[in-house]
Amino acid sequence: MIDLRSDTVTRPGPGMRKAMAEAEVGDDVWGDDPTVNKLQETLAEMAGKDAGLFFPSGTQSNLGGIMAHCGRGDEYIVGQNAHTYKFEGGGAAVLGSVQPQPIENAPDGSLPLEKIAAAIKPDDIHFARTKLLALENTIGGKVLPQNYVHEATALALENGIANHLDGARVFNAVVASKTSLAEMCEPFDTVSICFSKGLGAPVGSVLVGPTYAIDRARRWRKVLGGGMRQAGILAAACLYALENNVERLADDHANAERLARGLSQLPHIEIVSQATNMVFIKVTEKYADELNIHLEKNGIYADVRRSPAARLATHLDISEGDVDKVVETVKTFFANV
Repeated sequence: MIDLRSDTVTRPGPGMRKAMAEAEVGDDVWGDDPTVNKLQETLAEMAGKDAGLFFPSGTQSNLGGIMAHCGRGDEYIVGQNAHTYKFEGGGAAVLGSVQPQPIENAPDGSLPLEKIAAAIKPDDIHFARTKLLALENTIGGKVLPQNYVHEATALALENGIANHLDGARVFNAVVASKTSLAEMCEPFDTVSICFSKGLGAPVGSVLVGPTYAIDRARRWRKVLGGGMRQAGILAAACLYALENNVERLADDHANAERLARGLSQLPHIEIVSQATNMVFIKVTEKYADELNIHLEKNGIYADVRRSPAARLATHLDISEGDVDKVVETVKTFFANV
């Protein structure tokens, strides 16, 4: 199958499986799994932070970061389209007793500075305490402008508010902007970095930040059920991804651009946006269901019925030839309707 539903669908290749099979392990809850420790130390150094903490998932890593900064009755400012707000089951509120204060994202994925400023609550018993600003990079495949990031995080700091980055695809942002991970992470107190998306590991995220925040997050990780034992088998996949799958993200970006260019030439397809490895399209409603069936019959997973736009994601299991097959399959469909 050619699976464009998400970059989470990648499967570990032979090299990654070999690294996992040969991983030296310990007990990570006791802190003595050497492979987990190596991953945490390596990524923290790359990100320019004091420490790192391995989590089973990006959702849990984000929640651990939020709870490291916010207590019961506090709130965090976040985008309406942000993963931490929209796609993580309301975990901050349900499990952390942290109130989200959502703000409508601008078209480029940013949160307008004036809206952030207006959302910050005064120190008054009537209001939740504003403790954290959470941004996401990339968001909808788009890279947040770095000058904007510095302005937004500086605004937060001026108001005594910490900054967290959902960096699930921060390496896509790094590669697309030709910058370093440390530069991308520098404005933030904590950053959640995922390995199970474009980097191709089966599971795993690392939260990086100052020692005090990581110590708090470690306690919450245990409470949330994220303490794992011989987790070095999983951490080895993440280390392999760091060493082998970062620079090649540029291939995914090129394939997404190729896919958008090919689909843009076909009838009844509107390209809403394309950035890094994400292509968002609108299919004329009367054809969406039939096209979806046609794609699946031809070995292509891509839910083109989604509203307001369908997401097509390229990744390490999608080749240039796969992209061309997708375009040709869609072209054949519309030639026969």
